[in-house]
Amino acid sequence: MRIRAILPGRILVMITVLALLAAACTTGATTEPGESAAPGESAAATEAPSTEPVVVCELAYYTGAFAAYGPSLSNDVRFAVEDVVNTDPPLGRTWELISEDIGDDKEGQAAKICLEQHKAEILVSIAHQYRTYRDYMMDFWQENDSPLGPSVHGGAIPGNLGGKAAEAIFRAQGLDQALGTYGALYTEQQGLKKIVIFATQVEGFQLAADAAEEAAGILGLEVLERIDVPASQPSYRAEAQKIADLKPDAVIVQAGSTESAALIKGAAEAGLSLTWIGETGWSEAEFIGTLGTEPIASQKSIGFPSFAPNKSTPAWEYYQPLWDGQTKCIEGVDQCPPYDAGNQYAFSTYDLMVQTALAVEAAGSYKASDWAPAMSEVGEGGEVCYTYPDCLKLIREGKDIDYEGVTGPGLYTDGGVNAVTPAYIPFMADGTPGEPVLLDAAKGLEILDQIKTEAECDPADPPNKCTW
Repeated sequence: MRIRAILPGRILVMITVLALLAAACTTGATTEPGESAAPGESAAATEAPSTEPVVVCELAYYTGAFAAYGPSLSNDVRFAVEDVVNTDPPLGRTWELISEDIGDDKEGQAAKICLEQHKAEILVSIAHQYRTYRDYMMDFWQENDSPLGPSVHGGAIPGNLGGKAAEAIFRAQGLDQALGTYGALYTEQQGLKKIVIFATQVEGFQLAADAAEEAAGILGLEVLERIDVPASQPSYRAEAQKIADLKPDAVIVQAGSTESAALIKGAAEAGLSLTWIGETGWSEAEFIGTLGTEPIASQKSIGFPSFAPNKSTPAWEYYQPLWDGQTKCIEGVDQCPPYDAGNQYAFSTYDLMVQTALAVEAAGSYKASDWAPAMSEVGEGGEVCYTYPDCLKLIREGKDIDYEGVTGPGLYTDGGVNAVTPAYIPFMADGTPGEPVLLDAAKGLEILDQIKTEAECDPADPPNKCTW
């Protein structure tokens, strides 16, 4: 009886001693020998870095107006992730790519799935529907210091949003308004005076068309008519006939590949021979696949303003054979690779994701507050390097780097917009892209600065409320 009465007490004493010893061991593991933990410091504050894979969630185009582009755009991200970054991932954590379809109006929903269900630390291509879920993203960044936001398709977002830890968006291709501006600039450089502007009612296309119209006014071009139509009409013959009646020198088109091809076919059937100036999406195989090569011969020129790769540096020498040699393309791509290495989506996505990885390594963290400033730091002011392995090696040696990619210098504005070299890309008779016609970059930027949309924000810096 006495033993039974005393034993439980002894057990309690032993449990208490063991608990104290365990606590002492835990505390000792989080501090250096001879040091004590700082007041309020928890074990979590000194945990070993994670070795779990990093989820890279792409906001993808598998349905809706841009469905034809979806697989190839996803493959651009896959190539950068699997064939480049994962050969030696930053901070030793492999990247795992997941794609969520955004359709025409589900970008916000897809972003939430990426963050809440997939636990993504990198969210790729916040784009033209950003205004519908920006408040959600403001809260998420503030609470989680995550995700990193490299974007290939963020050109519709005003240029003063992004580039900061509280809104960690960095864009690969400049602003959509720049494409409209460059279309008008090419028209003026060619000595063409009378234009028609045709655009479908998609936000990015409307922004570019607005910019083309305003730039035309600054450049002294005559806009005969602005034609705005719904996307995905069964036919554009009526619009083609209207253009024929107006007799312009050139048509600036801001529309998807299918709509654009249908319009040009209709104009060719009406006997027109014009200069057609499109948008970057025409670089996708869907455009020539729908248009065919026959109308090219009957028109004065068919092409699109965009930006050109820098083929004169080691960046191109490293990237081009790697791109052309890929064999693991995403399901749904008709051929592997889907286009040549000079495609704007291919090389700009590659550069954006490479610089993202280099900034992670330089920052030593996947926190947005560390990564956002590092994106600018690795693109300027250090030792020039051109490839992912070479730049990564320099960072690990403790050196500052200046990444120079295929797109150009790894420079970003305060709003996280990349610097590009503007050009007009004509199509050859066989449907392949011709040599880029370089545009006056200084003149283009001067015009763009006069017409670009900026969000009105209160307060000026995020987290904030903005309208545009």
